[in-house]
Amino acid sequence: MIFRYSNTVDPTSYEAQGLCNGIALRMHKDPIKESVGAIRAQNDWTRFVGPVGNYKGGLDIMEKIDINKGDESDQRILDVFGEGVLSQGADPNVSAAGVNAASSGYKRIQSQILSEMAAIDKERALTSMKSWATFVQLAASRQRSQPFASLKEYLPYRIIDAGEMIWFGTVTFAMALTIPEEEMEECKQLVQPAFAAISLTNDLFSWEKERDAAKDGGQPHVMNAIWVLMRELCISEDEAKVVCRAKIKESVTEYLVTLRKTRTSHDLSPDLRTYVEAIQYSLSGNLVWSIYCPRYHPEAS
Repeated sequence: MIFRYSNTVDPTSYEAQGLCNGIALRMHKDPIKESVGAIRAQNDWTRFVGPVGNYKGGLDIMEKIDINKGDESDQRILDVFGEGVLSQGADPNVSAAGVNAASSGYKRIQSQILSEMAAIDKERALTSMKSWATFVQLAASRQRSQPFASLKEYLPYRIIDAGEMIWFGTVTFAMALTIPEEEMEECKQLVQPAFAAISLTNDLFSWEKERDAAKDGGQPHVMNAIWVLMRELCISEDEAKVVCRAKIKESVTEYLVTLRKTRTSHDLSPDLRTYVEAIQYSLSGNLVWSIYCPRYHPEAS
């Protein structure tokens, strides 16, 4: 890969807790764009949907869709990225200003996002929106009131819920990649270990927050790998965390083996090989973000 827009971060400047097997952390050369975009997203959500409240920056904005409202929250996100794209199709030539005033704030935001993306790359913008819509529909297909009996049963659901499809749409758009339709299933299989590691990493570091939120909301179980492992293996919270860390390391190792093979494979398209390689930086980025983010660490400034 050629890195035009990012630099490697000094590994002595952050903690990775041995969970990404030496994969480098990269940062955009112009990181202020993230903050500008996050502030704009916050302002748009406040203007068209409702007050965000206690916003702490970056990806934390999605947390402001009340997690205790369960299926209602799923429907809100589906309103933004779901049915309008899959069922009716979205017209990328319609600007946000052209949305009927009676339309919901969610639909207005959807139209605005798609319009601006389409102005950059129409074909990949539509691919992204369809991927995002598929993500929401798949994630909403199982009620949160249904607990999982084992990690084997839970992980495929969690990979979807953690954003496998929305990330596919984001990465392929941002990197101008086109994965041929005949390679889509193989693409999913090649990066599945990486998304397993990403999902388990998220569960490991979000555990306390989600455990407390479930308790406060009167929920009988927590949709988290730690909870699943505790029940499946009859072990303590700390023991479940040890098992989860081992599973993360195992998944990262499996992904790196796949990565080495795909780099030299002539049976895969160049864009698929690039996508598989790029996902490694999602692994390290997700890990470091999870360790330090205010979303999981309220004491952080």
